[in-house]
Amino acid sequence: MATEFRQIVRVVNTDLDGNKPIYHALRKIKGINFSMSNAVCRQLKIDSNKKAGDLSDDEIKKIENLIKEPKELPPWLLNRRKDFDTGEDIHLVVSDLKFRKEFDIKRLQKIKSYRGIRLALGLPVRGQRTKAHFRKGSAVGVRKKGIKMQKKPTEVKGKEPKGSSKGGK
Repeated sequence: MATEFRQIVRVVNTDLDGNKPIYHALRKIKGINFSMSNAVCRQLKIDSNKKAGDLSDDEIKKIENLIKEPKELPPWLLNRRKDFDTGEDIHLVVSDLKFRKEFDIKRLQKIKSYRGIRLALGLPVRGQRTKAHFRKGSAVGVRKKGIKMQKKPTEVKGKEPKGSSKGGK
């Protein structure tokens, strides 16, 4: 039963490189790290060094099903244990992960928790110092070039700018 080699393999709405081993290719899916990818390969008894392009359709479906519903995997491996809404251990990938994170942040901001307020203000949440290192992206301090360009002396007709001398004293 020979299957043809595929350059791109589609798994959980993500394009994976067919030339890479399945262990490395699965890590390109948002929400799958190296331990989860290794656990998926072991649970399904797929050689982790097998190229992703050599997988059969049946193996790809098994991988998708295990990633979407990882009931056989240990709970400590999942990225959302004891979910706030349902209380279950689930594993989120791709867009579900993004949406759930946004809702969690909105919930924290709505109840005005410390974390929610810090996230809303764009400040560090986990106890980091705020004197120097969290400041990226926002304008902090004096920008000397910008100030010099804005405050050029303007010439008024008939009057010289202050401090300039034309052969005076």
